[in-house]
Amino acid sequence: MIEIKNLHKSYKMGSNSLHVLKGIDFSVKEGELVAIMGSSGSGKSTLLNILGMLDEADSGDYHLDKVEIRNLNETKAANYRNKFLGFVFQSFNLINYKTAMENVALPLYYQKVGRKERQRKALKYLEQVGLKEWAGHLPSELSGGQKQRVAIARAMAAEPKVLLADEPTGALDSKTSYEVMDLIQQINDQGNTILVVTHEPDIAHMCKRIVHLRDGVIEKDEKVEQVRASAYV
Repeated sequence: MIEIKNLHKSYKMGSNSLHVLKGIDFSVKEGELVAIMGSSGSGKSTLLNILGMLDEADSGDYHLDKVEIRNLNETKAANYRNKFLGFVFQSFNLINYKTAMENVALPLYYQKVGRKERQRKALKYLEQVGLKEWAGHLPSELSGGQKQRVAIARAMAAEPKVLLADEPTGALDSKTSYEVMDLIQQINDQGNTILVVTHEPDIAHMCKRIVHLRDGVIEKDEKVEQVRASAYV
């Protein structure tokens, strides 16, 4: 599903250059649930931005579902993101003046899906995350955990090839974090490919594999015995 070879990325810092990714080799098979861990400055956010086509590597190869991702203008990058990827962020990134259903339906609008079909799919995915009865509520009327569930429903509504979750539990308390991870595990159980960026070891061990980044290189890539979040919910 994801194939990355010899990926390098640097940023200009005045007259200097900061080498953030230093030859990353990384692959993810369809249906995997992978945690990417690393301290601040390890390169995990840069890697996620490249995977999400929000940034581009200086050199190296990136293939997503056998499609080469290279030299994309903003329009093509946006089209590929809509086609391939769903995003979940720490800060939820919901639109405050839109209801839960409208937020979930938004990616479908950009895919030019008709209004009735958008609503049907939005309700379907809100039901999947346990929030169908909250469809008409604004984000200000939802708890942090409910907002993240809406964000996950929005990410899933376009039926992406890969779900990218950037610190999805970072703004939540422990109990709510485990509820969100339980939902992510259920989505993965259905065959969806998911990458979770986290700095929390307990969250990482709720995935099936942990990739450890340090100073721009993969320090360790290990399969782990998955801890089921439902045991803590």
